[in-house]
Amino acid sequence: MAKEKKTTKGSADDASAEQAQGPWPTPRLKTRFNDEIRSQFAEKFGVTNPMAVASLDKIVVNVNMGRHLDGTKIPPNIRSTVLSTLTKISGQKPIVAKAKRSVSNFKVREGYESSAYVTLRRDHMWHFLDRMVNLVTPRIKDFQGLKRTSFDRQGSYSMGLTEQGVFPEINMAEVNFTHGMNINFVFTNSNAEKSLFVLEALGMPFEKSDKPAR
Repeated sequence: MAKEKKTTKGSADDASAEQAQGPWPTPRLKTRFNDEIRSQFAEKFGVTNPMAVASLDKIVVNVNMGRHLDGTKIPPNIRSTVLSTLTKISGQKPIVAKAKRSVSNFKVREGYESSAYVTLRRDHMWHFLDRMVNLVTPRIKDFQGLKRTSFDRQGSYSMGLTEQGVFPEINMAEVNFTHGMNINFVFTNSNAEKSLFVLEALGMPFEKSDKPAR
């Protein structure tokens, strides 16, 4: 006679909770891109192949720590604050990178820790972009809009923030070190004009200008 498989109360509760919760909803900016922006892009740029539409591939958030190098190590308070910031704003564990070469002007030494970063893809990327558009940029002091000229030839866009406090997840009363960060929006099948169109359609608040992206 076959034995019945025993199920612990904890695992049964977890399974019930997971079943009740159901699948996570699709990020709203991802839905907007697929349902609206793709067709608008194809019409504007004369694209007939759906695979040729400019798409946001990933977002990389990077914090430079090399300039704070003290001897051979980053001071513990600075290192812990940076890693905590990246974890809270991204929901991912950051990676600490070591310098590949020395740069005396930035006090960077080859082989020593120089920066920390996270790479966001898929739903994490879309949720982060949504918070950037609706929560973060409105909190930037004296904000006049993002620059339209910070695109590279492949259409990737870079922007900088001077302090982590613009993210609502960060309580500045609890941190002992203020730092900025660089955020890079990496595109595929794109150039500056195409990426600008996509980001504006997604709600990125660029400065008012009649000049096209370079």
